[in-house]
Amino acid sequence: MTDTNREWVLAERPTGEPDLDCFELRESAVPTPDPGELLVRTRFLSVDPYMRGRMRDAESYAEPWDVGDSLKGGIVGEVVESEHDAYAAGDLVTGEGAWADYATLAADAVAPVDPSVADPEAYLGALGMPGRTAYFGLLEVGEPKPGDTVVVSGAAGAVGSVVGQIAKRNGCRVVGFAGSDEKTAWLTDELGFDAAINYKATDDYHAALESAAPNGVDVYFDNVGGPITDAVFANLNLDARVAVCGQIAHYNDEEVPTGPRKLPQLIAVRARVQGLLVSDFASRFGEASERLGRWVASGELTHRETVVDGLENAPDAFLGLFEGDNIGKQVVRVSPETA
Repeated sequence: MTDTNREWVLAERPTGEPDLDCFELRESAVPTPDPGELLVRTRFLSVDPYMRGRMRDAESYAEPWDVGDSLKGGIVGEVVESEHDAYAAGDLVTGEGAWADYATLAADAVAPVDPSVADPEAYLGALGMPGRTAYFGLLEVGEPKPGDTVVVSGAAGAVGSVVGQIAKRNGCRVVGFAGSDEKTAWLTDELGFDAAINYKATDDYHAALESAAPNGVDVYFDNVGGPITDAVFANLNLDARVAVCGQIAHYNDEEVPTGPRKLPQLIAVRARVQGLLVSDFASRFGEASERLGRWVASGELTHRETVVDGLENAPDAFLGLFEGDNIGKQVVRVSPETA
């Protein structure tokens, strides 16, 4: 084990879209775990759109980082040193840690990773926070019923791809918006979506949606916002449910867009629009993890990760989220399987 630990910190707050100047890679000594903690060598780390909000000096559902703070997110790693009886060196765990080669994590705040169920990186996607978000967001907020039409924006991402598959399990017609022909082909050919729209290849989202969802929209799972959401609102059915999970189209806006102007379209159809945070379902994470794990292990739930190699490339992987570089979950491979 090396004596040096590389760790990314927030160098400056971005104005508009972040760039590489917002990140600084620092070196320090490898930390030592306190009683009840684990020293973990990071195998994979997660980069997620919500992290953009943590770069702002403003209140949000996730606590903002201060300039100079370590950047943090979901990680999968190997226990190097354990100060807790529940884990031993060599165990694989997942939890929240720094964008770093090594991190200390409280043993009671991590979960074991079982590589016999899926590759370790899947525990940052379909078997991690994104999968749980899809599970609870669709089933508890969207409340899909057999025969419903479910539309998902950002459908080829970590959350949207799982949402669509769970909706199909529930007997729904599923339509996804994604940003390339490769992504839409993945949705229909491999994940079983009934239709997929490449929003970058059409100037008329409304017409494209009417063609893909001729019977209107019963459930909309929104990861994107912007003009895609405008088009979906115009196609909502009576008693439609809208689950607002993310608004990546607006994360880099410096001013809140004027509006909302589409709310009158909700009146006649009595649609319900509800924001969701997966943390609200923390007491039921075990339920979601058990079912998602069973579906993945049986092959009923397909997952995909876009892997960027090297801790030094973590900022590029994060910035790539806003360019749509990833299919499925975007993760960074920090270290190989064996040290």
